[in-house]
Amino acid sequence: MFNLDGKVALVTGSSRGIGKAIAVALAAQSASVIVSSRTSKACEAAATEIRDLGGDAIAIRCDINRREELESLVDKSLEERGKIDILVCNAAVNPYFGPLSEIDDSAYERTMDANVKHTLLLCNRVLPQMAERRNGSVIIVSSIAGLKGTGTLGIYAISKAAELQLARNLAVEWGDRNIRVNSIAPGLIRTDFSRALWENPDVYEATISSYPLRRIGEPNDVAGAAVFLASNASEFVTGQTIIVDGGSTIGGTVQR
Repeated sequence: MFNLDGKVALVTGSSRGIGKAIAVALAAQSASVIVSSRTSKACEAAATEIRDLGGDAIAIRCDINRREELESLVDKSLEERGKIDILVCNAAVNPYFGPLSEIDDSAYERTMDANVKHTLLLCNRVLPQMAERRNGSVIIVSSIAGLKGTGTLGIYAISKAAELQLARNLAVEWGDRNIRVNSIAPGLIRTDFSRALWENPDVYEATISSYPLRRIGEPNDVAGAAVFLASNASEFVTGQTIIVDGGSTIGGTVQR
């Protein structure tokens, strides 16, 4: 049910953190994985690690902030592997920390372009070849920030909320070609991207006080959800958001 033998998966932002964990997990289920991020060296290191574990992986560098590089990423992926069955849109940016009343145009545009506009662009380049085979799975890695209000991560949260709606819309538009589009909304995960939040003991304790599982997540916690959405185990699931947050969105302060 979860086997991905014969499938090709393109995972953006996959040289570290959540993206790398997803790439490794997909390869462990026999998918051929295309590792992509901004740095060639980091991409190749992640792809080599997957191959050393017995998986199949290649590296293609891409900066998601550059439209021409996104287009080239898809073209090169199709040249190298002939198709893309699974698309994981994981790469994202968060250049601004503070209230929306103080954000400048540059930070706003960079966040919305990278997290929303270019995610849509990537999907629009990949989905047509999925439609030709009448099969495909798209996974957009969003965040629980897209489900909640925040005093300091406003523009990031807005972009993540837009990604959740993007998954729903694409699921409706492409569903008749047997393409499933879903999203994952992680809570706080132990990655370099969120290091400032979990490395501070006071912030960490305040955070897990509202997590019923009493811990933050690890990248592999998200990878399991991605394998489910990529595989036949979820073949009747589309337009949905799987929340992977240790229960933080449903728990107040944990009572013990």
